[in-house]
Amino acid sequence: MSTDGIQREDFGSKGRYVLRRNGVEAEITFSVTTPTLIIADHTEVPAALRGTGAGAELVAFMVADMRTRGAKVMPLCPFVNAERKKHPEWADAFAA
Repeated sequence: MSTDGIQREDFGSKGRYVLRRNGVEAEITFSVTTPTLIIADHTEVPAALRGTGAGAELVAFMVADMRTRGAKVMPLCPFVNAERKKHPEWADAFAA
């Protein structure tokens, strides 16, 4: 899935959502536990993209992707979990 410079990349039981902007990459890495559940492990936003909303864009993209796939996210990553708490309308995309 790819829009607005964000892509999902799958590598077997691992993967990432990556945003590329001006030659710089921000990412959320994840582990696949079942066909309908991923664990968001880590968010990395380099200094060049901090304060631009890149991390929030990645989480929003991941939520939309999970909804499309009929899957859910377990937010192990503190940043993803914080974004989840800011957006109660995303509850359907997160595992309880």
